[in-house]
Amino acid sequence: MLKVVSIKAQAGLVGFESPAKEYTELGLDLDALLIDKPSATFIALAQGHSMVRDGIFDGDLLIISRAEPITDMCICVANLNGVFICKRVDKRNRCLVVGSDDIAPYFLKEGDDFQIEGVVIRSIRLHKPLAHLVC
Repeated sequence: MLKVVSIKAQAGLVGFESPAKEYTELGLDLDALLIDKPSATFIALAQGHSMVRDGIFDGDLLIISRAEPITDMCICVANLNGVFICKRVDKRNRCLVVGSDDIAPYFLKEGDDFQIEGVVIRSIRLHKPLAHLVC
């Protein structure tokens, strides 16, 4: 839970009450706001720049749902040949589409070990990296 704390500004203005005065305490549950099905959800840290066109940047937190249906061109986290990746899944053409103009799509080949782990339902931009996470 987060709690909004009332702080008086010292800007030299008098006679104006804060419009937020009556909202000095606000309960906010980020789990309830961001996660629909907690038992089918996990969080991962994005690495690299391959999905910037889709708004996913290096160091973003990804909220991934195993309960969400896998639709054509949805953004997924998958395991491809032992490496976790985040890409759009083009189901019709059996390829992984990258959100960057610099990288070509990857067409799945026979023999590839490919498993979708879940659908990215949210991404959270971290403007300052979390010190306790090792990338």
